[in-house]
Amino acid sequence: MKRLLHTYTAPLFALLLNLLLVYVVYFIARVAYLLDNWSYFSESLSWEIWQGGLVFDTSAILVTNIPYIAMMLFPLHWKECKVWHLVCKWWFVIINTLALVLNLCDAAYFPYTLRRTTTTVFNEFQNEGNLSGIFLTETLHHWYFVVLAVIVVYGLWKLYTTPKLEVKKLSWWRYDLITFASLAAVAPFVVAGIRGGFTTAVRPITISNANQYVNRPTDAALVLNTPFSFYRTIGKNVFVVPDYYESEEEMAQVYSPIHVPNDSVAFTPKNVVVLIVESFGREYIGALNKTLENGQYKGYTPHIDSLIAKSTTFKYSFCNGRKSIDGMPSILSSIPMFVEPFFLTPSSMNHVSGIASLLDTKGYQTAFFHGAQRGSMGFMAFARSTGFQEYYGREDFNEDPRFDGDKDFDGMWAIWDEPFLQYYCTKMSEMKEPFMTAVFTASSHHPYEIPEEYKDVYPEEGIIMHKCIRYTDMALGKFFQAASRQPWFKNTIFVLTSDHTNMSDHDYYQTDLGGFCSPIIIYEPGDTLRQPEMQDKIAQQIDILPTVMGMLHYDQPYFGFGIDLFNTAAEDTWAVNYLNGIYQYVKHGHVLQFDGERTTAIYALQDSLMQHNLLNDNPQTKEMEREVKAIIQQYMERMTQDRLQP
Repeated sequence: MKRLLHTYTAPLFALLLNLLLVYVVYFIARVAYLLDNWSYFSESLSWEIWQGGLVFDTSAILVTNIPYIAMMLFPLHWKECKVWHLVCKWWFVIINTLALVLNLCDAAYFPYTLRRTTTTVFNEFQNEGNLSGIFLTETLHHWYFVVLAVIVVYGLWKLYTTPKLEVKKLSWWRYDLITFASLAAVAPFVVAGIRGGFTTAVRPITISNANQYVNRPTDAALVLNTPFSFYRTIGKNVFVVPDYYESEEEMAQVYSPIHVPNDSVAFTPKNVVVLIVESFGREYIGALNKTLENGQYKGYTPHIDSLIAKSTTFKYSFCNGRKSIDGMPSILSSIPMFVEPFFLTPSSMNHVSGIASLLDTKGYQTAFFHGAQRGSMGFMAFARSTGFQEYYGREDFNEDPRFDGDKDFDGMWAIWDEPFLQYYCTKMSEMKEPFMTAVFTASSHHPYEIPEEYKDVYPEEGIIMHKCIRYTDMALGKFFQAASRQPWFKNTIFVLTSDHTNMSDHDYYQTDLGGFCSPIIIYEPGDTLRQPEMQDKIAQQIDILPTVMGMLHYDQPYFGFGIDLFNTAAEDTWAVNYLNGIYQYVKHGHVLQFDGERTTAIYALQDSLMQHNLLNDNPQTKEMEREVKAIIQQYMERMTQDRLQP
């Protein structure tokens, strides 16, 4: 029986052996990449790089070999013949030879780019007429890669396993059944391997996820492989540079993201704590909606309401995207989301700064906290790439004996907000001042559950999101209570915002602009000079970095698409976001909608339901269009040219 089963599963075992052979090919290619660029990587090698490489190799191997897997396991008994398996062998060798050649060519190209090559290379060189000469020259310079490729491809051919079946002895119905079962069993592993894992917290990995395995963005190239970088960026040429302005100088006169401080006050090394609260839209916060519904507006955040009474907030505050992956770059690096999430595009491998990296130059200790497993949502990769020295996730929480570990896991995404925020406070008290930290909460999120012990305390009301908001608000209240008892509390700037908005039951927050209404709350308990107030200004997530730098009197040039809210007049504050092909630009008491070529609508900010299009009756249109064009062109040029630093 065992021999019989082995006979019928011969295609499956041959497939697995041949895929294992491809892993060896990718490993050889990575070693060649490392050795050819040894000076770039030698001082930062770690086991994590090889571990990450295995994840990305798995994805690339499975994607490029899907046709081969199907050819080997498709349940058609008539394919079990010499000709079919010869075709399978040729296909297998050609596809994986191409992958090897791409990796080796990229090893030679790396010193020029310090990154893996993506499909943008075709646009980069589309107007060059001397590519053949370049390729020939580089081939001669890297002759050893040619020798290596010949040896590896020869080995690939010779070591290939062809399934041996005694066709005359096969029961075809049994063969079809077992082969179909093999295909069905393999399919979930193929899907998981391509995505980067099985868990719900793992999304399809992209090239930016490589940053979670390294301490320097440059090292991410060693984690990645070139076939992966190619197929993940096919059709992803999302950043197209417009020609609104003919020169950099002309455009910079209208708008520039380079900040050059001119502050007579010396740098003030205060701690910086940024709380990014999942889905914590402005709609849920009673203190930010007092003027609505005749003062009877119902909020769900009593603890944050009391914090706002001691803080600075802004009358019109917005997020710059609609997803968590949009919020992270906006809040921590002052990079808005245009067209596609920045961190999911090839430009994510650009050299990026952020609050953490800027304050690192001032001797700050920095750390990022997220209660989900490491790698979830790509946050660890982003934190590493923007200069955070440490990352604390669910695994770290579980290892701390002072807390209850996975007893506080919500069963889906992360550690519940209440215990994780206490852990966050505890860990900050162990850090050396000055420090800069950021935390990303998780409980106010689908599937909209709260801990069992709070289900009677915060029952269902309104929409399903409200009980989660009440729970998270309570957790934030307890966090600030615990923080207020710490010696570092009064030397700290707290910034609280949301990553994006969520479920809504008010018309005001269901419009094109209303869906971007996030709070921006700045609380500085040790400052007795700045009075708590709601300023009559427009604010957005990308303003957080420049505003914090201004509060610290940061004295070096830095990059950020936003503005310093405290040092900008109300009439000069603005916000921008992108929604389904439309840029929304808020300024001068209006919101302008621009499709990249023309203004499609303009509304007064007081027109909260956006019912009256003033396109043909507003003198501000041309000025606002001129400004938003400068913002867009600066963004696109700098993304495509890797100019996200001063």
